[in-house]
Amino acid sequence: MRKYIIYFSLLLLTFFQSCKKGFLDINQNPNTVTESKITADLILPNAIHGTGTLAYKDLSWLANWIGYWSPSGSYAPNTEESTYNITTSFHQGFRWTAFYDVLFDLENAEEKAKTAGQPYYQAMSMILKAQLYQTLVDTYGNVPYSEAFKTLIATPKYDKAQDIYNNLQVKLDSGILLIKNITVPSSSPIANVDIIYHGDAAKWVRLANTLKLRLLIRQSEISGFSPAAELTKIQATGGVLQSGESAAANLAYTNDVNKQSPFYGDFGFDPSGNNANEVERANNYALGILKSTTDPRLGYFFRPAVAPLNPADPYIGTTYGDPPNNTFEGTKTSNIGAGLAFAYNQPQWIVTSIEALFLKAEAVARGWLPGNAQLAYEEAVRESFIWLKIPNATSTANNYLSTVPIANWANAGTSTESRIKFIVNQKYIALIGINSMEAWSDYRRLGVPSNLPISTNPARVGNTIPVRLLYTAIEQAVNGTNVSEQGSINPFTSKIFWDLQ
Repeated sequence: MRKYIIYFSLLLLTFFQSCKKGFLDINQNPNTVTESKITADLILPNAIHGTGTLAYKDLSWLANWIGYWSPSGSYAPNTEESTYNITTSFHQGFRWTAFYDVLFDLENAEEKAKTAGQPYYQAMSMILKAQLYQTLVDTYGNVPYSEAFKTLIATPKYDKAQDIYNNLQVKLDSGILLIKNITVPSSSPIANVDIIYHGDAAKWVRLANTLKLRLLIRQSEISGFSPAAELTKIQATGGVLQSGESAAANLAYTNDVNKQSPFYGDFGFDPSGNNANEVERANNYALGILKSTTDPRLGYFFRPAVAPLNPADPYIGTTYGDPPNNTFEGTKTSNIGAGLAFAYNQPQWIVTSIEALFLKAEAVARGWLPGNAQLAYEEAVRESFIWLKIPNATSTANNYLSTVPIANWANAGTSTESRIKFIVNQKYIALIGINSMEAWSDYRRLGVPSNLPISTNPARVGNTIPVRLLYTAIEQAVNGTNVSEQGSINPFTSKIFWDLQ
């Protein structure tokens, strides 16, 4: 895989660079792309696109585990996935290799930008690396970090997950310092290279702060944990992402094969107008929550079935782990909704304003940030309606907040714990199909939602969903000594350091 080619290539590159000028330099081709011509501005757009793709790609298994999606009755459930009997080959391509592929590009862009004196590009790279490294830690625990991509280190050591979290705060601080005072003219090339915020440095700072807050919130249940110093920095530099400020990549997607916006290309419609997704459908658990509360977002998270058995009830799901059943085949069940897959050229989200405002609401409820917990919570819920492009989003959300018991703050309780869980339960709903990783992390951290169903596959090997993945077979083959030093890993009991449930 590319990651290991990278390790080996770095060895070769170092060897050739250490040789005297002219070594093997016979008849140079002036049209050949050389290392010096590959600059940060050339690397970053595709690296940003890759970061966006990794925000959802290959996460159907987790959407299934966490109660959002479930396979159509036309398909047998994936045995390894639905029994929780996961192995070292389980989704290793995207959960490991692809992450390090994109991280390599961002590392390269950061170094080239630093050398060229381009602080904006350097900061962008650093901030996006933090997004990816946190996700790796939240999935695997200890991972290669400080020695990843270092010249002459083909088998990088594993850093402790807690140490990586701590260093990510430092890196984000450095990124903020680099970018916070930059003003980008509209004519600057930066506006085109930055396919997220198009030269708006203040929004990059708020994205970095959102990632800083997420790192803190993950550690909220650790006894004696004090976020005060980092919270002060977050407040001093403008806080987290606000309404309408989602970090989302837009690489000028077109309605052509392999050129559509990534999520739409997988779960919307292909260029010929056919359903791109024939497998994933609404999970009866998430669907039940939405239907029982007459949630206006139902038709945005899921599409009505093409040919429902009962046209009066077109939103039909499946139960995760059930065997194939023609009664619930593809056309009779609800596909992924138009609020998520709405246009071939839609921006590909990386970190949404929904997530940012729910993180803020929890921080306010904990007393970490100043403000009114109810107002912060209601702002986050409203942002979900706005993000999904629901007509009259604010008034519709306000009606939901005042009339639905599980949304009405009057039912949040008076204790800090009950209010936090009330907020996170609504966060779970707001992120249906958008961020399964965040929902999984909240479930591991707080046990919310409390009645999350497990797979119905009778061959399942556990009565809870796994809390982590295993190190991949590829990594064990290439970096086995460092993998073995992590000890025996059990996907049900080898918890990430912040998971104290």
